[in-house]
Amino acid sequence: MKAAAFEYVCSENLDHALGVLDEIGAEAKLIAGGQSLVPMMSMRFARPSILVDINRLEELKQITPGDGFLRLGACVRQRVIEFDSSLDKTIPLVKKALQWVGHSQTRNRGTIGGSLVFADPSAELPLASLLLGASMHLQSAAEGSRVVGAADFFLGPMFTALTETECLVAIDLPVWSGPRIGSAFSEVSMRKGDFAMASAACQLQTAEDGVISLITIGVGGVNGSPTAFPEIAKEIIGKRLTPQIAQEIAEQAAKQCDPGSDTHVSARFRRSLAATLLARVMLEAVEDSINKR
Repeated sequence: MKAAAFEYVCSENLDHALGVLDEIGAEAKLIAGGQSLVPMMSMRFARPSILVDINRLEELKQITPGDGFLRLGACVRQRVIEFDSSLDKTIPLVKKALQWVGHSQTRNRGTIGGSLVFADPSAELPLASLLLGASMHLQSAAEGSRVVGAADFFLGPMFTALTETECLVAIDLPVWSGPRIGSAFSEVSMRKGDFAMASAACQLQTAEDGVISLITIGVGGVNGSPTAFPEIAKEIIGKRLTPQIAQEIAEQAAKQCDPGSDTHVSARFRRSLAATLLARVMLEAVEDSINKR
């Protein structure tokens, strides 16, 4: 199929783009990488009357270190983060999540903000941003700026707190400090690059004796939005993570998930897969932390 007819506007600055959104409303859509929006338009699941191109907005392409966080402009290409070795120690979980995002061709064009705004339940970057406690900077012409935490940003399948006249302009990712920080991300899909049937991620910090001092865990693809388990993660603090404990924690988390069935897998299989992946990434994150002494 082909996309329905639409008008095209190339914005030279953010104020212009926000002005179009304010004037047109829901009939206008922002486009940067287009790796999610264009396929949706081609299948006519999305039919905007006007596309507002924000590719030229340099203010949305900046990577800025802050006090305890790293700010990414919403239009930063995924490949920029993927190949920037200077970010290995600041946002390791995001770096590992990107290895699972689509294919190299899609990461060349896809943007960090585009993946977050699209909010596919199986997408990797929403899960990573949720576990890190990212802050989303939103801006509109009429209402100005506001900041929404990742936990309040993802509301459901392809549904976020972003209003029809707002633009996601930047993402603040907290940077963990100190030694022995480990992370891991894993997923299973029908083919490499396909949407994940289930995914799991973990970032943690261990003390010299191997005891976990800080941890965040979560899964994707098994609920309507990425899911973190902060209360369950607290149970691991002060313990050494053994395979048995990891499996028990993972199964406890999986019981809180409400996956659906589809033509590929049943809900029961998806829940079991999520538990297996979560146990795996927790143990891999511990190993990663040990290797960073």
